[in-house]
Amino acid sequence: MEEEKVILVNELDEPIGLMPKLEAHQKAILHRAFSVFILNDKKEIMLQQRARHKYHSPLLWTNTCCSHQREGETNIEAGSRRLFEEMGFQADIKELFHFIYKAPFDNGLTEHELDHVMVGYYNEDPVINPEEVEDWKWMKIEAVKEDMMWHPESYTVWFKIIFDEFYHFLEAHTL
Repeated sequence: MEEEKVILVNELDEPIGLMPKLEAHQKAILHRAFSVFILNDKKEIMLQQRARHKYHSPLLWTNTCCSHQREGETNIEAGSRRLFEEMGFQADIKELFHFIYKAPFDNGLTEHELDHVMVGYYNEDPVINPEEVEDWKWMKIEAVKEDMMWHPESYTVWFKIIFDEFYHFLEAHTL
């Protein structure tokens, strides 16, 4: 099977090429990505714990799902596809904003992404894909914020950045 490729972009989110995902992370090249947050009517966020065999950030808690768009795929199509692949359900999602971040990992890889942040609503339990997800839980926004202060090592680098960016949206829509 051919290695998954990411869409390389400039700072304006204009595509400038494709590159194998691992190579982009090895070279810290800016590429397009997305992060989906699922909220429920109890004012909670669905978090996932990354599978233990992931090549970076294994067993860390993060937003409901995240990945990379495929060539020719819209952000919403990509988010919906990956939500179903990782968490086993479909939900209407909408894009809120995007931002660029760069985060080096202990294993020598670096995430350098233009990340499109999306939100959706769902009230059932997911049917997780064990190849992608170790565990999941619902958490109140304030509980996430507090836990991240006391246990930052339990969360992915990008989730901590996104959560800070996303907090005011969550505050307005869930508190």
